[in-house]
Amino acid sequence: MFSITVRDHVMVAHSFQGEVFGPAQRLHGATFVVDATFRRTDLDADGIVVDIGLATEQLKAVLGDLNYRNLDEVFPGVNTTTEFLAKEIADRLVAAVHSGALGDGARGLAGLTVTLHESHVAWAAYEREL
Repeated sequence: MFSITVRDHVMVAHSFQGEVFGPAQRLHGATFVVDATFRRTDLDADGIVVDIGLATEQLKAVLGDLNYRNLDEVFPGVNTTTEFLAKEIADRLVAAVHSGALGDGARGLAGLTVTLHESHVAWAAYEREL
């Protein structure tokens, strides 16, 4: 399996509901380093997994919709955990693939993994097939 990864970051505010979250129940900020890893079994006709420039642009666009936002307003009533955000970002990137925003070659992608790094010691990921 071949893969490429592009990276960006997003800064958000949010709060959580539930005792399990302790002090994070209060509104707080978070900065996530976001990796999007695109996978395919065989390289496309150009010998690549996906156009790295288009992948970078699309990750930036997806994160731009969330950047500097209070996620409590974007996703009312949802605990916007790192895991939830990884899936949300992955789903938005898959929609970009299906719309052609990552080029025709991207239609041959087999899968995508989005990893959100909360810090240098903790991260969460969501992996899905295309």
